[in-house]
Amino acid sequence: MKLSIEQVELGGRRVFLRADLNAPLENGAVADDTRLRGVVPTIRYALDHGAAVVLASHLGRPKGAPDPKYSLQPVAERMAALLDRPVPLAPDCVGPETEALAGALQPGQVLLLENLRFHPEEEADDDGFAQRLAALADLYVNDAFAAAHRAHASIAAITRHLQPAAAGLLMRRELEALGRILESPQRPLAAVLGGAKVSDKIALVDHLLARVDALVIGGGMAFTFLRALGHDVGTSLVEAERLETARMALDTARRRGVQVVLPVDVVAAASVESAAGRVVSIREIPPDQMGLDIGPMTIDRFGAVLRRARTIVWNGPMGVFEKPAFAAGTVALARAVAESSAFSVIGGGDTVAAVNQAGVADRIGYVSTAGGAFLEFLEGRKLPGVEALTEA
Repeated sequence: MKLSIEQVELGGRRVFLRADLNAPLENGAVADDTRLRGVVPTIRYALDHGAAVVLASHLGRPKGAPDPKYSLQPVAERMAALLDRPVPLAPDCVGPETEALAGALQPGQVLLLENLRFHPEEEADDDGFAQRLAALADLYVNDAFAAAHRAHASIAAITRHLQPAAAGLLMRRELEALGRILESPQRPLAAVLGGAKVSDKIALVDHLLARVDALVIGGGMAFTFLRALGHDVGTSLVEAERLETARMALDTARRRGVQVVLPVDVVAAASVESAAGRVVSIREIPPDQMGLDIGPMTIDRFGAVLRRARTIVWNGPMGVFEKPAFAAGTVALARAVAESSAFSVIGGGDTVAAVNQAGVADRIGYVSTAGGAFLEFLEGRKLPGVEALTEA
């Protein structure tokens, strides 16, 4: 168990709070403040307990140099509205002026540092840069689970110079929810994987096969498995170099008694740009067409697995759901997860978008803010941002 912000004395201290405020911007304003709202409870907790907060984040990929289009100024403005108090933006994340601003902070005040990635040392996990960041505060809190798979200076190296290093409320909830899946799930445990490519998920498939009772596979990645079983899948996405990997995974599942559930029908069309598709059995995909969504029989089949489950983890859409003609399968799956009595955890941008599109986000057990970190944690990898935190 990692130390949590709730176990740390905060009164009269400056907290370096690493958040993930990497929000999309449009016309100089934050277009989606989901990630900002995610860290608000931790900021409020620190302020309510007598701390001052030095807030730090990256935004986009500015290539290690200041770039006005990646300034956190719009984030500072939106954060001020969410917190209902001033959130000034420092001119930089290090340097004498920023040190003076941080040093002058009073309990209850917040300072947002300018984009950490304006310095190449951030992504290099540079120790000297980490020391300069550490000089701005008295203790460290990481609430950026979505960036915890990156060994960057503000995530890993800083903890060598700033202790204790505690998890924020969002980080703690992520670790508890994901730990509940991997360490002590209620069974049956069903994993649902979608998205385009097997190659993106192969380490995850291997890791999950040792842990789950059922593995449901949809999306583009399903066609590599269907081809491995000998099906003709028309022009559907198949990674030929992954066919043997898929065969081995199916063989491992059989040996371990893991139920692997694949599509039995799909919505097929000539291309992603087609206005509509038609439902066909996976045995009848026309040679000049591709599967772009799961069909109604598959929706029923997947739903039956989810109804039996006591724990569900889901990552990746069931088809090209950003196109209305091919969204029905992903939306139906989101509803099936929401209607299940199981504890459910979903993660990844597309999956979260699908759950929001289906209007069922409030009925999911836990919606993870992370994409890459979510997958790496489920793959059983050690995340630098989690490893760096102090043990409770």
